[in-house]
Amino acid sequence: MGEILALVEARLRTALGEPDARAAVTFVGTDRIEVLRFVDGDVVRYATLGMSAQPMADPTAVLADPVKGPRAELILSVRAGLADTDKVLRPLAVLAATPQVEGLIVAPGASLDLGEPLWPGAPFSSVLVAEPGGLVEDLELNDGPHHGPAAGGHREAGATMDPVRFLPLLPMTPNEAAWKRVHGAQELQERWLSRGTDLRDPLRRSVPLD
Repeated sequence: MGEILALVEARLRTALGEPDARAAVTFVGTDRIEVLRFVDGDVVRYATLGMSAQPMADPTAVLADPVKGPRAELILSVRAGLADTDKVLRPLAVLAATPQVEGLIVAPGASLDLGEPLWPGAPFSSVLVAEPGGLVEDLELNDGPHHGPAAGGHREAGATMDPVRFLPLLPMTPNEAAWKRVHGAQELQERWLSRGTDLRDPLRRSVPLD
């Protein structure tokens, strides 16, 4: 697990630079989740580290596979200096722990609801999980330290691991979240695009949904 997270952190550093802060959160019955902060000009990015240590299990499966299954980390990007967004560290860790706590698979198009503001005064209490790859490329693990060739030069059967995907989170207002439940993630993202919505603005209002 530690070796996987070291590879994940190296990928984050390669893509986003050196983090200028980090915090760790531990929940009862779950592995520790860290949140790293990266500053890129007027944008601050928060990335989880620890969610990918274990594969996400199909909630309908009788037994969780300890090797196979999707792995992911979460990334939130917001404009710096407009709100107290550093308070998002614990909420992000809560979202990253969702697969362990609730047995969910977090994938693009999904909604994650905190039930409280992402940070003090935030107009958002939920996020839309977007497609990965634009900011941080997937991290392949099949040639990693645990799953190289076994004795005799042959790869161990069943040892293939899914890549780690770095999933962007797009904050949603309550109205947007409700509209997305009816119309779907693609329709909401097209509405944002057509209206030129700045999804990094921590103070933005809901996009018109009429």
